[in-house]
Amino acid sequence: MRTFVSALLFAAATVVVLTGSPGTADDKKDEKKAAGELDGGYTIVSGEKDDKAIPEGEIKGSLVRFTGDKIVGTDKDKKEFFAATYTIDKAKTPWAIKMTSHHPKESTANGLIKKEGDTITIVYALPGGETPKEFKAGEKQHLFVLKNMNPMPNKFTKE
Repeated sequence: MRTFVSALLFAAATVVVLTGSPGTADDKKDEKKAAGELDGGYTIVSGEKDDKAIPEGEIKGSLVRFTGDKIVGTDKDKKEFFAATYTIDKAKTPWAIKMTSHHPKESTANGLIKKEGDTITIVYALPGGETPKEFKAGEKQHLFVLKNMNPMPNKFTKE
């Protein structure tokens, strides 16, 4: 199970891809700002691999933390199964993500990511798979839905 979740998170992290061009200082500043919008801890609500749902028992209790340009996944026992750096290209709609995994092994993954309220949806290609063009896990792709563990209260509504 840990191997599957690790592969899943690595794939998610690898999805965060830029075009590969060097970029300007402003581009780098925008990438950091976009990454900061994801900061926080998230539970994995659901997942798909190769267009099939991942059984709840394989993802239940797993957490994903975005901090700056890093993403780390831990299993229900708080053991790290995935660690990567990532970049986001907000010039694309939906945002493109490129992840470079450092644990359990080095690799990269490209995909798409969107944030709606306290929910993040990420889809990315596994090694040998095509970069996704929509939020659906096709062959050699993973998709995860993450829910913020501590969403910020809406200051415009009465509590």
